[in-house]
Amino acid sequence: MMKRRAFITLLGGAAASWPLAARAQQADRMRRIGVLTGYDESDPEGKAYLSGFMQRLAELGWTDGHNVRMHVRWAAGNVDRIRTFAKELVGLQPETILTSGTAVTAAIHRETQTVPIVFTVVGDPVGDGFVTSLHRPGGNITGFASQEGAMGSKWLELLTEIAPDVKRIAMIFNPETAPGRGSYFQSSFEAAARSLKVEPIAAPVHSDAEIEMIMTSLGREPRGGLIVMPENFTSVHRARIIIDSSPRQSTGGLWHICPC
Repeated sequence: MMKRRAFITLLGGAAASWPLAARAQQADRMRRIGVLTGYDESDPEGKAYLSGFMQRLAELGWTDGHNVRMHVRWAAGNVDRIRTFAKELVGLQPETILTSGTAVTAAIHRETQTVPIVFTVVGDPVGDGFVTSLHRPGGNITGFASQEGAMGSKWLELLTEIAPDVKRIAMIFNPETAPGRGSYFQSSFEAAARSLKVEPIAAPVHSDAEIEMIMTSLGREPRGGLIVMPENFTSVHRARIIIDSSPRQSTGGLWHICPC
């Protein structure tokens, strides 16, 4: 999957593309790379991505503390922390900044139009205004688009294949961190629901309390389903979402797809 590969290799190409002559002339200069991720610092998945990224940089000759200084910030899906860390990292005047997620990329992009930005795990970079087009990004930003908007319908189709008796399916997301504030996947999800005669439910959440409230509401009746939109907030809170949708918390549990 692009999401799982992107973090491992993403600045490898960028670092390798710095002119060899310039690198030779400035071998004694300590470069700065900013990293802002939506993961929690204790998240094993987030740590694995960062480790792979650091390893690849080292293979290309860039070692933290030797010729490059890494400034890593973990926002844990919190919008306020994302904005604070974005200002902080740009203020350090790094050579480039790596971002992970739509909300994180948007925050960094608001802070600078000059520092080069490489993004990963962004669903709709054109729709969210990060790049002019996929072929010609333009500006100071480029990266990896991780999903198509049409995936919303595919997730719903997959869920109905797993649970053909399902009648109501909610898509849970945080509008402050999701691509297009949730609309990127929502339209194809709703179109597929109409075709399959399933009730589509938009389920925006901003906190653990709201996650619990949505799960409780969905779980009051059987034959319910849940799709977890892949974005910073739901990724950080994925364990809570899965636990709250378990049979212990609802009437028979909720069938769910968690592509995050």
